[in-house]
Amino acid sequence: MKYYIIAGEASGDLHGSNLMHGLYAKDPDAEIRFWGGDLMKAVFDANDKVTAQTGADSERYGGLVRHYKEGAVMGFWEVIRKGGRLLQNVSDCKEDILSHRPDVVILIDYPGFNFKIAEFAHKHGIKVFYYIAPKVWASREGRIRKLKQFVDKLFIVFPFEIHYFRGKGVDFIYRGNPLVDAVDNSPAVKETREDFIRRNSLEDKPVIAMLAGSRKPEISSMMPVLTEFARKMHALPQYSGYQFLIAGAPARSIEDYSPWLNPSEDYIKVLFGETQSIIRHAEAAVVNSGTASLETVLFNVPQVVGYKVNRLTYIVGKHIIKIRYISLGNLCIDRLAFKELIQDECNADEILKEVRSLIEDKDYRDKMLSDYAEIRQLLGGTGASQSVAEAMVDILSHTSSPRS
Repeated sequence: MKYYIIAGEASGDLHGSNLMHGLYAKDPDAEIRFWGGDLMKAVFDANDKVTAQTGADSERYGGLVRHYKEGAVMGFWEVIRKGGRLLQNVSDCKEDILSHRPDVVILIDYPGFNFKIAEFAHKHGIKVFYYIAPKVWASREGRIRKLKQFVDKLFIVFPFEIHYFRGKGVDFIYRGNPLVDAVDNSPAVKETREDFIRRNSLEDKPVIAMLAGSRKPEISSMMPVLTEFARKMHALPQYSGYQFLIAGAPARSIEDYSPWLNPSEDYIKVLFGETQSIIRHAEAAVVNSGTASLETVLFNVPQVVGYKVNRLTYIVGKHIIKIRYISLGNLCIDRLAFKELIQDECNADEILKEVRSLIEDKDYRDKMLSDYAEIRQLLGGTGASQSVAEAMVDILSHTSSPRS
């Protein structure tokens, strides 16, 4: 069967790559064309049997159409500034879908873009699956109508979504959260601290992980705060031997971080392709809100979440966001397992205070790790991506050809 997958950011690339593993396992002759990133491309390259056997041009059958870094934006103001490019991407995607006529379009989160594609694919008789539900439980609940109208099957990944979507009358499948597999199967889990240090030419010193986000606006907002925090913490005698490692986001370069780095401050370093290892070997983590925060839970590393955006985006967001917490882990248990510092509270002094508590207050740390165990249990066991892929293939195998 022919699959067309659309992932618009780093987390979608991760989940898309795991889903592709499952699709190839269930449907060895799968032809997969996708918008995504390096992780999805690596899976495709390893499974591109059609090209390998026939010498044909992979563009005819599948492969990466466009990298998510060319379109990922966040927030109200950023969408306004880059609206023209986003509309062009939507137009290009529609044209490509019609040209290749897949059996199914699989949409991964990224609702601003993907809802437009869902409507288009539906109207052209192509089956639509939505994987990683758009966060309608947080804002823009009116999109539920579009889910019912244009999506053939919704695949959810959080336990708290079960009651929500059931109450809204949306048909869904829940097979657990794919991030559990992504973390448990990560090379970072098996790697020793000594290997991590040696491979990255680091000193054998305690690590504080700092994750500024994957999108450029997130990085620009968080980097000044994170580097100021690192300087203040390093200036304290008991922490002068610590190193502060910034996880360079996929599809970003050192130029995205260098305006806030000082060569003389060698205790602050940016490492690319090492996000999970940095988290895994850290004493504590400062994490921009998003998937990385849930990864930090699964790696069992104490954390504080920071969230800071453009002022206009924040003002608009305050009026449309209707959830109590911004972090997925906290939403899972409906209470604060770890602190969230939002906008003005997201400053170097508040982060320093919290990180010190994570390291120095054993009872506080242990309570957080106990909450982590509860979150992990709620997310379900292993095999989520494989199970979802099997469900998708089964649905396609037992339904008629695409609508005409």
